[in-house]
Amino acid sequence: MTSPLLPVFARAELSFEKGEGPWLYGRDGQRYLDFGAGIAVNALGHAHPHLVEALTEQASKLWHSSNLFQIPEGERLAQRLVDHTFADVVFFTNSGAEANEAAIKMARKYHHANGHPERFRIITFEGAFHGRTLATIAAGGQAKYIEGFGPKVEGFDQVPVNDLEALKAAIGPETAALMIEPIQGEGGVRSVDNAFLKQLRALCDQHGLMLIFDEIQTGVGRTGKLFAYEWTGVTPDIMAVAKGIGGGFPMGACLATREAAIGMTAGSHGTTFGGNPLAMAVGNAVLDVILAPGFLKEVERKGLLLKQRLAELKDRHSSIIAEVRGFGLMMGLRTVVPNTDFVAAARDQKMIVIGAGDNVVRLLPPLIISDEDISEAFNRLDAACAAMEAELKTKTQPGAA
Repeated sequence: MTSPLLPVFARAELSFEKGEGPWLYGRDGQRYLDFGAGIAVNALGHAHPHLVEALTEQASKLWHSSNLFQIPEGERLAQRLVDHTFADVVFFTNSGAEANEAAIKMARKYHHANGHPERFRIITFEGAFHGRTLATIAAGGQAKYIEGFGPKVEGFDQVPVNDLEALKAAIGPETAALMIEPIQGEGGVRSVDNAFLKQLRALCDQHGLMLIFDEIQTGVGRTGKLFAYEWTGVTPDIMAVAKGIGGGFPMGACLATREAAIGMTAGSHGTTFGGNPLAMAVGNAVLDVILAPGFLKEVERKGLLLKQRLAELKDRHSSIIAEVRGFGLMMGLRTVVPNTDFVAAARDQKMIVIGAGDNVVRLLPPLIISDEDISEAFNRLDAACAAMEAELKTKTQPGAA
């Protein structure tokens, strides 16, 4: 039977009925180790008891009241984010694309408020992914996402990552901001050099530009710090956040300094659902866990352990794995075989991993994984690699079809 859903997803023949911690339980009766976490969304795993309690308690009281009125739990969550970051103000959204839209509008409005409406262009970086709206696909600049949707939204210029001279050449009198992911997730778990990020900060200060960090995938503990910029020695002016901040509930945020947000006055931007009481309850519950003493240090430690085990996996299976990338619990394997084959082989071993650009497979486990979970992941990936090696050997034998 033809599905009534718009066919824009190449869905696997697999569905799940429940989850617990890092495990998913399929309707096929099998249990799967989840190292995709809903693409870095389920930061605290599935059905985390503190999140379930917060959501159900709020659901019994109030779901929606709109931003025409004060939402105290949103004030509290915003203050906690301000207290633990560079930011002075927060705008809540429902998704990462919306958070990036707010960041783009904020950077442009900053210059307009300062008497330079001609400064609206934003320089982004090749391989980036910033969302699926018309503006954010233009910001990402990848033809496969732009094609067929009419003229590209004006105002975005792409340069290669870590190419300082190309970046300098792209800055002009209409430039408003630089926008970058500290680690490109969809682009293949490609880390940006800290030295290059420091050069971005210096160029923004020199030319009066806004520096925007897209931490939609890297944020909320994924790298072992609350946000990845904390590793870099670089502070942005504006930052987009989503995915892990809701622990599975649709939620995003745009954080900024008060100076960067100077143009965002009453009526200049808005949202119907952003900052709703349900999302705010869950967001606060997520921070309760992630900001607990020692939690992020444990993420950092487990990230190092995972990286060591993945390096061992690469050494064992060099015909399958070419490179280990990333840090914290945002890791990538650039594969020799097509990454789609690796994803399928891992699924055969009842393990979920996620494909990315540059023929990379992402490993984005929930932050609550144990050392035993990491060992189990290694065993399953080891078995997947062995199965692919056996298949490759069969194909290369004389007389193979």
